Amino acid sequence: MTGPASDNTSSADDQTSPQVTTLIIFGATGDLTKRLLLPALGQLLGLEPDLNVRLIGVGRHDLTDDQWRDKVREAFADERSDAGDRVAEQTVYRRGDPTDADDLRSVLSDIDGRPVLYFAVPPSVTRKACEALRDVDLPPGTTLAPEKPFGSDQKSARELNELLLELVPENQIYRVDHFLGQSVLLDLLGVRLANRVFEPVWSGTHIESVVIRYDESLGLEGRAGYYDGVGALQDMIQSHLLQLVAVVAMEPPATLGERDLRDAIGAALRAVHIWDDDAVASSRRARYTAGEAGGEQLPNYVDEDGVDASNNTETLAEATFEVRTNRWQGVPFTLRSGKALDPEAKEIVLTFRPLRHVPEQFEDQVEPNVLRFTFGHDAMSVRLNVHRGSHPFALKTVDLDADFGNASMRAYAEVLSGIIKGDETLAVRGDAAEECWRIVDPIVDAWRANKVPIDGYAAGSAGPDAWPTLPL
Repeated sequence: MTGPASDNTSSADDQTSPQVTTLIIFGATGDLTKRLLLPALGQLLGLEPDLNVRLIGVGRHDLTDDQWRDKVREAFADERSDAGDRVAEQTVYRRGDPTDADDLRSVLSDIDGRPVLYFAVPPSVTRKACEALRDVDLPPGTTLAPEKPFGSDQKSARELNELLLELVPENQIYRVDHFLGQSVLLDLLGVRLANRVFEPVWSGTHIESVVIRYDESLGLEGRAGYYDGVGALQDMIQSHLLQLVAVVAMEPPATLGERDLRDAIGAALRAVHIWDDDAVASSRRARYTAGEAGGEQLPNYVDEDGVDASNNTETLAEATFEVRTNRWQGVPFTLRSGKALDPEAKEIVLTFRPLRHVPEQFEDQVEPNVLRFTFGHDAMSVRLNVHRGSHPFALKTVDLDADFGNASMRAYAEVLSGIIKGDETLAVRGDAAEECWRIVDPIVDAWRANKVPIDGYAAGSAGPDAWPTLPL
């Protein structure tokens, strides 16, 4: 394998080509790599064939280069392209332990251009790998890309940040939260910041409540080894949904460049607190019992393979927060996420306050205006009261829908594009990672102390019957 030095002296064409990025995926044989990372890389290479990417897979299992290449080709199959074919033909696999300094040196000795170390491994392994990197001379420009969660509480997040900064500067750390690459987030930015009809009313003066939820019909899907150690609160609310809160609640940034946008997100997160500072009264948790969800018959959660009932892990979490700024003081932001639920609901819902006055002829007919963004097949709707037609002053409620369709780029493709191009706009900055833990730590503590009961709900239901109904 030729190294960087010989690569840089080959021809004039080579010197004018885009910089080579060697993407090293630790955890190459894992589920995240197979289901998300490789298909996203295949799509990205099809959309941006000029990207100069070399791929190295690293894992603890024995694979030949040809076996690894077959896995990459299979993952790229739905996004077949000449650029993807080239990467698949040239990729190599290295058996190695990312927590072993000697193995890390061996992998890094076989790179071209700028290395990106993508940690598609459990957080505990990422931390140990970064500790091992202290004893490794990292090539110039090395980018570290750890997956969320970043730590297990605010203290450990701060310690992880300090460790990462020992290795590389902040602008070479790309903390991955793929929700920041979700197209619905980009849709929300456009609607909020580029429309006169919404920008002036985007505050607690006009908006009564915000609900962000991600209810899935799927069960564990064999992920008990990870999920049972974290649960719905830490898996979804602590990271993904709080990032969405920040984008909804932030002050409008001067630009959507990396510094301005991430400054605005960081400031918003610093203002988020549990409602009334009462983690017990303002949070709920539950886990599913036997039932049918997503077309599958599911057992009780505690009977799922790999689940330890003593962990008391929740599969549904809900908590209400407040953003203590002049714009949002007093507005409840309720976040909810869970598994084995029906119907699925993946959405951001902003409910507007009642009008100060309506003509008496319209009384008892007016429903709140609601602005809704939905995930997946992205869409937006605005609920309005309009003339019904059967009587001069009769009203009906209608939803005006805008169908944004399926995203042109997968969320992980957006992430990989930013990493490869060195654009951190959609990465989690260190201070934001710490703030997200600061926000939920009181809830985690209350739940561990069993101050909040863990309710039950049948798989395939909408959740516990006793829980308050969220806006629809």
